[in-house]
Amino acid sequence: MIKKIEHIGIAVKNLENSNALFQKLFGKEHYKVEAVESEGVSTSFFMLGETKIELLEATNSNSAIAKFIDKKGEGIHHIAYEVDDIDFEMNRLRNEGFEVLNAQPKDGADNKKVCFLHPRSTNGVLVELCQEKH
Repeated sequence: MIKKIEHIGIAVKNLENSNALFQKLFGKEHYKVEAVESEGVSTSFFMLGETKIELLEATNSNSAIAKFIDKKGEGIHHIAYEVDDIDFEMNRLRNEGFEVLNAQPKDGADNKKVCFLHPRSTNGVLVELCQEKH
């Protein structure tokens, strides 16, 4: 079952500059910076109530974030939802007709197992499912 919005991912060109901007906006500093080498990104997280904002900067020109920024510019990249059982949700959503982009969950930032749903099956929104690693 999808429990809540876990985070909103925002693609940025420069993580350092964007951290300063969002720090001013939120009135607080980010709590974590993390590289996800497998995805070619550096991330930064801000906590707002129970929801996180994840800033994503490409670390190479072949990453999904670099391609997104080249095509659409900086902005909202995805919405992530917290789930209890990512394997169950991936199968459930496949059976409901959603296009799941990953055969298996993969390691993501912030100690999560993640998978993505293609935007063409979710009204143009890239959806990420997240489950806390145990």
